[in-house]
Amino acid sequence: MNLVERLKHIRIIRSIVYSIVGVLTYPGLAIVNSIKIEGTENLEGLPKKNVLIVSNHQTYFADVIVFIHIFCAVKWRKKNKLGIPYYLLNPFTNIYFVAAEETMNGSWISRLFKLAGALTVKRTWRKSGTEVRRGLDPSDTRKINRALEKSWVITFPQGTTKPFAPGRRGTGYIIKNNQPIVIPVVINGFWRAFNKKGLVFKKKGSLLSVKFKAPMEIDYNLPVNDILEQVMDAIEQSKKFMLKGKHHLINALDK
Repeated sequence: MNLVERLKHIRIIRSIVYSIVGVLTYPGLAIVNSIKIEGTENLEGLPKKNVLIVSNHQTYFADVIVFIHIFCAVKWRKKNKLGIPYYLLNPFTNIYFVAAEETMNGSWISRLFKLAGALTVKRTWRKSGTEVRRGLDPSDTRKINRALEKSWVITFPQGTTKPFAPGRRGTGYIIKNNQPIVIPVVINGFWRAFNKKGLVFKKKGSLLSVKFKAPMEIDYNLPVNDILEQVMDAIEQSKKFMLKGKHHLINALDK
C-alpha cells in the first residue's frame, strides 16, 4: 500500500482535506449558484457502516463534493440546507467514494482529492479515448467491500457523466453480496453550472438540486441484473425516464 493509500484511511487526514476542499468550494455551490436539497431526513439514524449511496453522475468532482457538504451539514443537525458552513470545523468523515483511477491520477488536484477517501477503480467505459466495456475487476470489488464493512460508500452506477448510460453490473454484485442499506440520490443542474470535471464554472446562477430518496427495499435473492434495474429506476436513469428528462433533451441539443 503506497503512502496516499495509507493516508486516506486516516480520518484526521480526511478531516483536514474535507475542511480545505469545503471552504474552497462552498461559494461555488451556495453563493455563485444556489442549491436545493431534499430528503436529508432519509439520512438520519442510518448505521455507521454498510450504507451505499447510489447516484446519477454529472461531473467528476462537484457531485462528490456537494455530498460531503451535505453529510457534514446533516451531522450538525441541519435539514435540507447548508447554511453557514461551520460544519466544516468537525466534518463527517465516515465516507468513501468510488472514482475512476484514470480520473484521480489526472492532475495534482485530483491526487490531493484522493486523500478525501477515493476508492479508485479501473474505468469500465473508457481507456485512452476509446470506449470499452471491461469485466468486473475482483480487486476493485474487494476495495468497496472492505470500505462498506466500516463506512458509507458513494458510487455512481453508470461510471460516466453521460446521462442515461446503462448501469454497471458491478454495482448489482456489490449490493447482492454486501446487502447494504441503499440510498438513491437524484442530482441535477451540475452539468449546467460546471464543466465536466466540476472545477470550473460554466454558467453562474444555476440551480443545483440534490434529492435523497428513502432506503430502497431490495430482495437480495434477485439476480444481479434485476437489482441493478431497480437501482437505475431509483436514480431515474433507466430507459423509462430517458424521454422524460429535460437534461437528456438539452444535452442532445448541445451536441
